[in-house]
Amino acid sequence: MTGKTALITGASRGIGAATAIALARAGVSRLFLHYNSFQAGAEATLKQVVDAGASGSLLHADLGTLDGIHAFIGTMPRQIDVLINNAGSLVKRVATTECTEAVFDEVMNLNVKSTYFITQAVLPHMLQQHDGVIVNLSSIAARTGGGTGAAVYAAAKGSILTLTKGWARELAPHGIRVNAVSPGTVDNSFHERFSNKQILEGVVSMTPAGRLGTNEEVADTILFLCSDAARYIHGQTIEINGGMVAP
Repeated sequence: MTGKTALITGASRGIGAATAIALARAGVSRLFLHYNSFQAGAEATLKQVVDAGASGSLLHADLGTLDGIHAFIGTMPRQIDVLINNAGSLVKRVATTECTEAVFDEVMNLNVKSTYFITQAVLPHMLQQHDGVIVNLSSIAARTGGGTGAAVYAAAKGSILTLTKGWARELAPHGIRVNAVSPGTVDNSFHERFSNKQILEGVVSMTPAGRLGTNEEVADTILFLCSDAARYIHGQTIEINGGMVAP
């Protein structure tokens, strides 16, 4: 992957940060790291990217709003070889009877619309060079429907599965590989915010591997999908959940 340029959304913490560091260590020469609210985390990720021998730049945007998506696409770099569509969130747990249009739109903007139109923005360069890699982040929620109050998030991540398959069929003839990863419950800030000890203990008890996943385990799978070792893999979603759900 030496000499490649990568864009990672949601790179200030968690899976996004771990992926940025893994790509830098694998030889990617330049990384553009998107973040929203956690600037200190983005700066810490950037430092580790630079320490690994790559150059990097931070890009700020709120991808949960249409204005934020439009602003980001208007200023983001287009000459990208590797795109990691990682930005996403449950936003909040809410029952269907209590979900507002504002919450619905924020979940869909952040998880689906930003993925779609950021991908659209980098495709002309990838098509021109007949080469490129796109990895999308789905979730085990796309398979299970999610936990309590997560139906909209599960639907959004289900959309990512479908987009991955559609893009793979459309773009494979042009030398562009599109795949996805679908993490289960990962021991990171996402679940510090949206889960509690009882929920996490229940997940562990139902997981054959007997523990939660790590950011680095997901990042290693993303790195594999970006590498030449995965050169004949198109349109797949790899489940990373310790055996909890098998498609």
